Amino acid sequence: MEVRYAGSPQEAKTFTTERLRSEFLIESLFVQGEINMVYSHYDRVVMGGAIPTDSPLKLEGSATLQTDYFLERREVGIINIGAKGKVMVDGEEYELNKRDCLYVGLGKEAVTFHSLDSADPAKFYLVSALAHKEYPTRVLPIEDAEPVKLGSDSESNKRTIYKYIHEEGLQSCQLMMGMTLLEPNNMWNTMPAHIHDRRMEVYLYFDMDEESRVFHLMGEPSETRHLVVKNEQAVISPPWSIHSGMGTNNYTFIWAMAGENYTFKDMEFVKMEDLK
Repeated sequence: MEVRYAGSPQEAKTFTTERLRSEFLIESLFVQGEINMVYSHYDRVVMGGAIPTDSPLKLEGSATLQTDYFLERREVGIINIGAKGKVMVDGEEYELNKRDCLYVGLGKEAVTFHSLDSADPAKFYLVSALAHKEYPTRVLPIEDAEPVKLGSDSESNKRTIYKYIHEEGLQSCQLMMGMTLLEPNNMWNTMPAHIHDRRMEVYLYFDMDEESRVFHLMGEPSETRHLVVKNEQAVISPPWSIHSGMGTNNYTFIWAMAGENYTFKDMEFVKMEDLK
């Protein structure tokens, strides 16, 4: 498990491109036959990718967490971005098609990831936050998630937001998680930009071809920076940072948040004239 430390916006103003990428961009989450994880000191969130092939992969505790098992003091949201797979949770089986979500609550000890076809494996993306009570383990297929239509073709940001883990969906202690799909010929997301100083966010960009890129905007509104992001790479977004993106073509991203406020609409919008 890789560890990423928190930093101040004043410090981030001085970063080179290489330093900015090393602090906030997660380049290699998905490796066949492995679970890779990154621990962020922003709200103690863990991001991970698991691609099981011939054998299942087990979610385990680590020296970083100092726990006997992964969910001893945590909850986790899991979204499959690959072929059909399943997750076993303390002996119970949960099947996930592409873009389905599974929430697993505090205290579950045995969590394993499985592909139904090792030649066409599942790809499980997971985000975990600290938890103080147990909520039920539940699957939410994408067709049952709450869709919100936003944007327009004229603004190049026509998109659908699917909410999975939130106050009116899958219940959790503090984790919120969902997915945004941009329509063809639409490239912008989250503009006008906003911040939410009471919680961090992490973005996973996917459904992109090898040559496509997203220019992820971050930083304070008056000190914006950017990261050039490839398919299946993730960005850690600090609470003090905007998080917006422009792609070379349409794409899909998973957003996940954790922190103090458990309210999706807790956002502080930034006027266009205040962006620099």
